Amino acid sequence: MVVQQYRDGGGARAVRVLAVAGVIAVTAGCFGGDGESGASDGSGRRSVAADRPLDLLGQAADVLVEAGGAETRTSMETAAGGTRVTIRAQGAYDFRRQMGRLKVVLPEDAAGADGHRPITELLAPGALYMKNRGAGVPDDKWVRIDTTTLKDGNLLTGGVTDPMAAAELLRGAADVTYAGKSELAGVTVRHYRGVADLGRAARAASPQSRGALGAAAKGFSKDAVPFDAYLDEDGRLRKVRHRFTFSSEGAEVSVVSTLLLYGFGLPVTVTLPDEDAIYTGEIRQG
Repeated sequence: MVVQQYRDGGGARAVRVLAVAGVIAVTAGCFGGDGESGASDGSGRRSVAADRPLDLLGQAADVLVEAGGAETRTSMETAAGGTRVTIRAQGAYDFRRQMGRLKVVLPEDAAGADGHRPITELLAPGALYMKNRGAGVPDDKWVRIDTTTLKDGNLLTGGVTDPMAAAELLRGAADVTYAGKSELAGVTVRHYRGVADLGRAARAASPQSRGALGAAAKGFSKDAVPFDAYLDEDGRLRKVRHRFTFSSEGAEVSVVSTLLLYGFGLPVTVTLPDEDAIYTGEIRQG
């Protein structure tokens, strides 16, 4: 992960987190109009009890695997020097295969005066693929990154926190409190607030997620990741917001990453690019 700074037209500074390949990846704010998903018909419904939150949160990733595919919206946000930087994405994710496809939209001030086309990202266990990357990469080529080599384990690098990694982080939950019921796009959810430990989550994660989360546990300046999680009556994670902290030139930078899930049961098809479609040349930085 490379941390860079830039000045906008007003002279305000904002921190940008770039992948090894150089894509921006800092930020995640709240988005209005949370998505919706079909409510359960009640068959086989789990009872989501407020008095055993650690069990519920620890099983959240497993419940999503049972659910299969889902639509997703994400937002990532940070602020520095009075400037807020936000990256948004939308797409679909298959929790059984741990693969997804998202369109990532960069903010204007991070993309530059000429703007930047949305970046297409493919998520797979241990890998991140990006198209329309820019920085000298041909339009018809993909950039591939080994996420186990990233200091953040791709929790921030691609501008999107991998949905499965976001859920697996909850396996490291501690100090959890129940914040009550609310509605999310017409669906009743229970709100849990707590702190996840990156190291504990990595040790408890599925084999496909363990490498990336293990890298994140070593790369972030703080192992403790505060979160807010919202589960529906079936124990499915509908929304989660994590607050990450890392060091940049001696200063601590906070990044808020929010994931919204809806449309459960959606068939998701993700086809990874062939080897000859992978760009192997030099990528411009900055």
